[in-house]
Amino acid sequence: MPELKRLHADHAPAVLAFELANRSYFAASIPDRGDDFFDRFTDRYNASLAEQEAGICAFYVLVAEDGSVLGRFNLYDLEDGTARLGYRVAEQVAGRGVATATVRELSRMATAIHGLRTLRAATSHDNAASRRVLANAGFVPVGPATPADLGGKAGTWYQRDLQP
Repeated sequence: MPELKRLHADHAPAVLAFELANRSYFAASIPDRGDDFFDRFTDRYNASLAEQEAGICAFYVLVAEDGSVLGRFNLYDLEDGTARLGYRVAEQVAGRGVATATVRELSRMATAIHGLRTLRAATSHDNAASRRVLANAGFVPVGPATPADLGGKAGTWYQRDLQP
């Protein structure tokens, strides 16, 4: 059974393998991270851990029984009881309800662990899978997302008010 775990230094090799194995799959629906992301992976990873330690963000990985990463689920800009949600799952588990179930779990954790009251997420109009995940996880559309919000694509912001 996969387990949602807080990101730590030991996850780095599995996270990099996840990102590399799914790069073209992700690029079909969201902007590619670019070669620089992979060239500077260690520095970026360590910076993310520092942001997490500072309480600015909270990063999670969905880890399979064999230690491989099946997904990344992140809470960005934790402030005043609100955070932005970002997520991506491996192609091998896409379409099986993994993202929806994990977003629901992280929503519960967001309140219990991080004291959050509201989560926001943006997705492009052409990312039907992400729109379904958000709707099935209790998010509702709250307004337009600009190309600046979504790496060059227009879309919609979604919000979920969390229950303590």
